[in-house]
Amino acid sequence: MAPLIVLIVVTGLARLAGWLHATDWLNSWPHAARIGLAAMFTLTASAHFLSPRRDGLIAMVPPRLPNPTALVTATGVLELAGAAGLLVPWAAPLAATCLALMLMLMFPANIRAAREDVGVKSMPLPLRAAVQMMFVGACVLAAF
Repeated sequence: MAPLIVLIVVTGLARLAGWLHATDWLNSWPHAARIGLAAMFTLTASAHFLSPRRDGLIAMVPPRLPNPTALVTATGVLELAGAAGLLVPWAAPLAATCLALMLMLMFPANIRAAREDVGVKSMPLPLRAAVQMMFVGACVLAAF
C-alpha cells in the first residue's frame, strides 16, 4: 500500500506546486504524475535490493522462470532506470510506456503470490489488480 500512498501524495504535492506557480512545468497532471511515479518506482526498487522484501520478491517469481534472484535484481534496476527516465523530459514518454509494460509483465508474480500465499503479502488479488491498474494508468498519463 505504501507505493500507492507515495504515488498519490507526491503527485498531489507536485500538482499543487504547479497550481501555486512554483514551477510552470508542474502545471499539468502528466508532469506531476511523472514526479509521483519516479518517487514510487524509487521506493519499489529499493525492495528489490533490501531484505526482507527482496526475499519475498524472489519467492513470488513463478517457478518456470530461470534465476529468480537475477530477475528480481534486473527488475529493480529497470525500475530505477525508469524512475530516472521519468525525470528527463525527452525520455519520459518512453520511460512511462516501458514501466507500464513492465508492470503488466510482472503481474503474474502478483497473481502467484496471492493465490499461493507466497512472497510479499500485501493485499488480496482483487485489490492488487485494482492498484496495479492505477499504476499502469498513471504511467499512461505520464506518457503524454
